[in-house]
Amino acid sequence: MTGVQHLTVTEDEGDQRLDRWLKRRFPQVSQAMVEKLCRKGELRVDGGRVKAATRLEPGQSVRIPPLPDAPAPVAKLAAPPMTASDAEMIQAAVLWKDAHIIALNKPPGLPSQGGSGQGARHVDGLTDALMFGYKERPVLVHRLDKDTSGVMLLARTPRIARRLGEAFRARTTRKIYWAIVAGVPNPAMGTIRYGLVKAGGPRAEKMRCIHPDQVAATEGAKRATTDYAVLERLGSRAAWLAPLPVTGRTHQLRAHMAEIGHPIVGDGKYGGAGQDNPGDGWGAQLGGEISRKLHLHARSIRFDHPITGEIVTITAPLPTHMRKSWDTFGWSDADVPADPFEAAQ
Repeated sequence: MTGVQHLTVTEDEGDQRLDRWLKRRFPQVSQAMVEKLCRKGELRVDGGRVKAATRLEPGQSVRIPPLPDAPAPVAKLAAPPMTASDAEMIQAAVLWKDAHIIALNKPPGLPSQGGSGQGARHVDGLTDALMFGYKERPVLVHRLDKDTSGVMLLARTPRIARRLGEAFRARTTRKIYWAIVAGVPNPAMGTIRYGLVKAGGPRAEKMRCIHPDQVAATEGAKRATTDYAVLERLGSRAAWLAPLPVTGRTHQLRAHMAEIGHPIVGDGKYGGAGQDNPGDGWGAQLGGEISRKLHLHARSIRFDHPITGEIVTITAPLPTHMRKSWDTFGWSDADVPADPFEAAQ
């Protein structure tokens, strides 16, 4: 059990909730404990009573009452050392960086983070190679599916991570994806509003679409919204699509496109492996020279820089297998608007 402490909020720790600040400093503290300490007035900021959601500012003094000791650390297996080729690969993926943010073009097949079935090689595990002279490893601000390529942002300090995270939650960032889908959606520009819920059972990692009218009545379901625009088409066989996720649910774009009968090419999880359309939606493979890999790429992201206030737009080139498909179909990046939704307004 510790004694009473008075800690000062550092510059990097400002502009965050008291409960999150305390739990980062003392991981053994639960949310319920934080709220209890606030109710009893034992946890104070600059001598005053506070709530768990109180925002801290740099320089403030936080009175912390005696806390339980942290449990003894559990020995973990050491992660395998990063190879020189992996360090070179992740550094080559850097699209842009400044003193606060790093933008990567994540390769397809590389998980964003470790987890069940993801192995030890992932973006988060390679961030030691992205420190570029900083004392701390950059942290992921958002994630992309393993087989999805494209723009990912990393914050170089915890303070920037919090600000960018808040921007994502407030939906002030704008992410535009490029994809090839089977068939051609009609209308050419539209909005998909199916809710999403975990499928459960042997397909626990898969999401199931729920009609918007049934979301409130479906346990675990969350509302999800995707705007899309058809940029080019290959007859009625396939379309170059620009999906824009208004919300950020797991597998949202893949599940939404499959639900309306136009799965993303190469998506065996949601679109199956068929090439025909028996009446219940296209299969997710086009055959011929077209790669069977997932054709989904986070093409661009636009955000307000948390320090300078400037609008920053980052664009990521297509991965090799998608570039080959574009060349096969005769599609050119220069023939479409960078932001078709802005052009339509």
